[in-house]
Amino acid sequence: MPIVDLVLPKLGESIMEATILKWHKKVGDTIQLDETLLDIATDKVDSEIPSTAEGVIVEILFEVNSVVPIGTVIAKIESKKAVQETAVSILEAPIEEITPDPIPYIPEQPQVALKNELKKETLDGEAKFYSPLVMNIAQNEGVSMQALQTIQGTGAQGRVTKKDILAYIDHKKIAGNLSQTTENQNSIESKTILTKPSSIYNEEEVQFSGSLNSKLANPADVVVEGLTEIIEMDRMRKLIAKHMVDSVQTSPHVTSFVEADVTNMVVWRDKVKQLFEKREGIKLTFTPMFLECIAGILEQYPMVNSSLQGDQIILRKDINIGMATALPSGNLIVPVIKGANQLSIVGISKAVNNLAEAARNNQLKPQDTQGGTFTVTNVGSFGSIMGTPIINQPQVAILALGAIKKRAVVVETPSGDAILVRHMMFLSMSYDHRIVDGAMGSKFLAAVAKAFEAWDPNRQWFQYL
Repeated sequence: MPIVDLVLPKLGESIMEATILKWHKKVGDTIQLDETLLDIATDKVDSEIPSTAEGVIVEILFEVNSVVPIGTVIAKIESKKAVQETAVSILEAPIEEITPDPIPYIPEQPQVALKNELKKETLDGEAKFYSPLVMNIAQNEGVSMQALQTIQGTGAQGRVTKKDILAYIDHKKIAGNLSQTTENQNSIESKTILTKPSSIYNEEEVQFSGSLNSKLANPADVVVEGLTEIIEMDRMRKLIAKHMVDSVQTSPHVTSFVEADVTNMVVWRDKVKQLFEKREGIKLTFTPMFLECIAGILEQYPMVNSSLQGDQIILRKDINIGMATALPSGNLIVPVIKGANQLSIVGISKAVNNLAEAARNNQLKPQDTQGGTFTVTNVGSFGSIMGTPIINQPQVAILALGAIKKRAVVVETPSGDAILVRHMMFLSMSYDHRIVDGAMGSKFLAAVAKAFEAWDPNRQWFQYL
C-alpha cells in the first residue's frame, strides 16, 4: 500500500513556521480523512490540523514543542486509497530532499560544512531522528554526528532532547576547563566570550533564526535578591515580546495625540442600546461606532492603510481593521474585521462580538487574524486615558482609544462661550515615519476625532440596520 506524506499546510502569507502542541494520534492508530491529527500554534493563533488522507499512521517525525517550517513532512500514513502524484513523487525523492535541514544560528561557512557532514553521516550511519532544535545546537557548539550518537537520550524511544545535548555540552566544557593551566587563562576567557552559553538556548531559537538571542539580556545583568519569584514566559508572551521588539527596530515610531468630544455618541448609544440588544441579540458597545468612523477616514487617507516592502509602498485597497483583544491569560491577540468600510453598524457589531468571543474561547481560525491593514486598541477599557501603542507589523499605524471621561470644557455656543460637562476622550496614534509624516498623521487623527464629534445623536434607527 502507498505511503502518504502529511505536510504541514500553509496557514497564511506571513506564517512561515508553527509549533506542535499536541498529537491526537500515535503510530499505529487509524485516522480518517479530515480527522484532527494534531494541534499547532503560530505567532497568530492556535489551530487544529486535519489529516489529508485516511489509513494507518506509520511514522510521526516531530515531537511536541518542535518548531516546524511550513511545507515540512510531519507524519506518514499507510493509505488504502490512491494518493496524489505529488505525494508519491515526494516519497520517491532522495532522502536529502525530504529531510528538513536545521536552520543555522549564524550562517557562517564552517557551519555549512558541518551541516553537509551531518547530512552525510546521517545517511551512512544508523538512522536516528534528531529534532531541528537539537541539530541546531549541535552545529552551533561543534558537536559532530559521531559525538551526537554517543549521547544517551532520555526522550521518547531514546531520542536526544534539548536537555540531553546541553548537559553533554556543559560537561564537555567543564572537562576542558579543568585541563587548562593558569598560564593560558586568558585564552580560556576569550573563548568563553565567543562561545554561546548553553543556558540561553530555547525552542524559539529555531523559529527566530537567532534574532531573539541578540536581544536577550546577559544573566549577569539581572541581580536576583530578596523576596523574588522567577516566572517562565509562556509561548505567546515570547512571541509578543519578539514582535514588539522587531516592530520598534523596524519602524521609526512617532505618536500623535488629539482630544475628542464624544458626547453625541454617548447620547445616541444610550437612546438605542436596549432596542439594539433586543433586536440583534448582542449588546451595542462603543467599539463598532468608533470602527465605523475610522473605516470612513481610512478611505480618505490611503497611505495610513498601507505597508512598506523595501523601497515600495503597498497601498491596501481593502480596509481590514485589526481589533486588539485581551485573552484570559493576560496576553493579547488581534482578530481582523474584513471590509470594515462596507459593513453597517450592525455588521461591525456582530463581527466584533463574534471575534472577541472566539478569541476568549481559543476558537479563532488562522484566517481570523490575517490580512489586517490597520489596528485599533482600546486602552480605555482598562482605565487608561491614553497610550503610545506599538505598530503591528507590517502595518504602518495603530490607533489607541482612551477612556471616556466626563469633564468641564469650554464650548462655543451661538450666545458665546460656555463651560459645560461633556464626555471627552483622548486618541493617540503611533505611525511609521518612513511613510506617514507628522503632517499626515496629525491630519488623519484630527479627522477621526471630528468624525467622532460629528456623530448624529438623532440618527434614525431604521436607516442603519
